[in-house]
Amino acid sequence: MTNLTHLARRGVLAITGADRVAFLNGLVSNDVAKAAPGTAVWAALLTPQGRYLTDFFIFAAGDALLLDVAVEDIPRLEQKLQRMRLRAAVELADVSARYAVYAGWGGVPAEAGISAPDPRLPEAGWRILSETPLAATARAEDYAAHRISLGLPDGVPDLEPDKTLLLEAGFDELGGIAWDKGCYMGQELTARTKYRGLVKRRLVPVALSRAAEPGMPVLAEGVDVGSLRSVAGGLGLAMLRLDALGRTLHAGTAVLTPRPPAWLRLPG
Repeated sequence: MTNLTHLARRGVLAITGADRVAFLNGLVSNDVAKAAPGTAVWAALLTPQGRYLTDFFIFAAGDALLLDVAVEDIPRLEQKLQRMRLRAAVELADVSARYAVYAGWGGVPAEAGISAPDPRLPEAGWRILSETPLAATARAEDYAAHRISLGLPDGVPDLEPDKTLLLEAGFDELGGIAWDKGCYMGQELTARTKYRGLVKRRLVPVALSRAAEPGMPVLAEGVDVGSLRSVAGGLGLAMLRLDALGRTLHAGTAVLTPRPPAWLRLPG
């Protein structure tokens, strides 16, 4: 593998017990049963109103589901799942001290560990959970530039808890939603958004003419049309109103040029 980087902002939450798959499957946006050795599932947990809370990659490893999730989200996620488990035969544990999370791209990983292709796009590379340190060949900033160029979100600041809709952030095109698996928390609004065509903004890669900071408002002729999210290597992700994509965009003194990836389906 050409590039391998340690993702220090990611941790691992383990779910064990006989009901682990059915329990998680009833809560998240994707089909947990599809997680298997060598195959990861990307999914999100939503509010009852269908707004984003957190997202994660789900690995199946022996008698456990291992969730590759943002470190700062683990306490809240574990607390929510504990409240929802009721009588389900499941146990939850933060095992971030045991596993380190890596991302690799530019080839197939040779390192030992629990690994699977990133389920969003073949070009994205691989996700790896390892109990022993691996020799990194790239920086976290290099991976950020790689995934931003592909239009792939990475939690906060790309996605706003209690606000972002999954269809605004590419979860449909990138395989983060199972439309045929039945109910889950927030499923009703997610389905209504899709079938009624209610999406009015999208997360889009942009080229930056000069440095700009995440969180800056994006303006078109002085009108607020969105905000800049993550930034790396002269690129950024911006949440933009669809009617602004053909206009001249600024974030501070930087000019933003949208670079929609081929997978992104836009109206018209």
